[in-house]
Amino acid sequence: MQQHRQQPELVEGNLPVFVFPTELVFYAEDQSTHKQVLTLYNPYEFALKFKGAVKPKCCVDIVIRHRDVRPCHYGVIDKFRLQVSEQSQRKALGKKEVISVLLPSTKEQERKEEEDKHIKEHLAEAVFFEQTSFQQESRTVSSGPSLLTVFLGIICIVALMLPTLGEAESLVPVYLHLSVNQKLVAAYVLGLVTMVILRT
Repeated sequence: MQQHRQQPELVEGNLPVFVFPTELVFYAEDQSTHKQVLTLYNPYEFALKFKGAVKPKCCVDIVIRHRDVRPCHYGVIDKFRLQVSEQSQRKALGKKEVISVLLPSTKEQERKEEEDKHIKEHLAEAVFFEQTSFQQESRTVSSGPSLLTVFLGIICIVALMLPTLGEAESLVPVYLHLSVNQKLVAAYVLGLVTMVILRT
C-alpha cells in the first residue's frame, strides 16, 4: 500500500516572508537610487504566488522605482506590502512590509547619523560621570557592532559549514546535519547581520 505524504495545513497569515533588504532609502540627488531591487526568497518545499510564481527554494527580484522625487516627499515614510499565497490557493499565507523613505541627499543622511552619534556619546558621558569615583576610569564609546550581532554571524557561518542532510561519509554526527531550508535561513540571517556590521 502506497502512502501519500500530505503537506501540512498552512494557517492563513502566519507564514514567515523572507525579503531583502528590509528597508529602502531613496536619495533625490542620486538618480542611481531611484530604482532599487527587493529580493523575495522562497525557502519552502512548495511554490508561492506573488504577482506570479515563486518556485520552491528560489527567489525573485522585484524592481521598485521612485517616480515622484519632489521636496514635498522628503522624509515621508511609505510601506510596500508583500503578500504571498500558495500557488493553488487564494488565501494569503503571509505578508511583510518594507519601509521606504525619500531623502534629499546622502549628505543629509550622513548629517543625521552624525547627530545621532553625538547624542549617544553625550548620553554615555553623562552616565559615566554619574558613577562613583572608585568606578571611574577612562572608557571609549564603542561604535562597532554589538557582541550579539557578531555571535549571531558566527553561528550562521558555522551552520552553513555543517553538512547538508543526506550527505554521506561525514565525520559530523547525523543530528548536526542541516536541511537546505535551515541553510537558506542561516544565509539570509548572515546577510542581514553583514548589513548591520557594515552600517556600524
